[in-house]
Amino acid sequence: MTIVPTEALVESNGNISWAWASLMIQLLEVGTKEVSPAIVIISDFDESGPREIPAIRGAVDRALAKHGERSVDTVANTIFPNALWDPSAPDGAARLYERYERVWPRIQLDPANRKGVYFRRLTAFRPATGAGDPVNQLERMLDAYRKSRGRRSALQAGLFDPTADHRGEPFLGFPCLQQIAFAPTRNNGLSMTAFYAVQYQFAKAYGNYLGLCRLGRFVAHELGRHLTKMTCVASVATLGDTTKSSLAELQRDLRSAVPDHADQGGDS
Repeated sequence: MTIVPTEALVESNGNISWAWASLMIQLLEVGTKEVSPAIVIISDFDESGPREIPAIRGAVDRALAKHGERSVDTVANTIFPNALWDPSAPDGAARLYERYERVWPRIQLDPANRKGVYFRRLTAFRPATGAGDPVNQLERMLDAYRKSRGRRSALQAGLFDPTADHRGEPFLGFPCLQQIAFAPTRNNGLSMTAFYAVQYQFAKAYGNYLGLCRLGRFVAHELGRHLTKMTCVASVATLGDTTKSSLAELQRDLRSAVPDHADQGGDS
């Protein structure tokens, strides 16, 4: 297989389903195993989050279930547990953090979460060699931004812990997401950018995009803004260990849902 060393910019009208499918179709092409780097931009939102195309979302979840992978929503919840947040509550952020702490012992029992969960690192980050209380990065980030009266560099959070994550294992699995940064935009908007060292397009990427958009909506809400754009940068986007032949049905479903996929991407 050939690693494609060119940038893949997938806009697809900013729709999450189009963007994921366009890059997935590219990775399923004969001779392509990886895209490096891959940049996906989501900007099609309504009041509840990113707009989706049911045919594509359904095809993804069916394929994930067939291969024994976690659903899109399950992956999304590792970045932001949407069901635990009530945006209409005056103390919605505090309630979210408290609820997550209560359910964390159960989440931690899942073998898939044995190395950690992104939202936990956002709300209770502590280096493996560190001491003291865990840091709620989201709370501290928002508080620092408000107190600094708009210092944009305050709006960032780190997920990678060099004291724990630099290991000699051939496959680590977590954390692939390294950092998230937010930036206020005109007309009271908020954009966000997330960086992945490696992103597994089939098993994780759709859920990653959805979870990031939900996290961005939460941060925007806390700042009295609205999410306008989520940019996901993957140093390497790869199909993963799943074989292309086993994804033939998904490929047909995506080509049917995105018949003009070649015209849907941006510059590449």
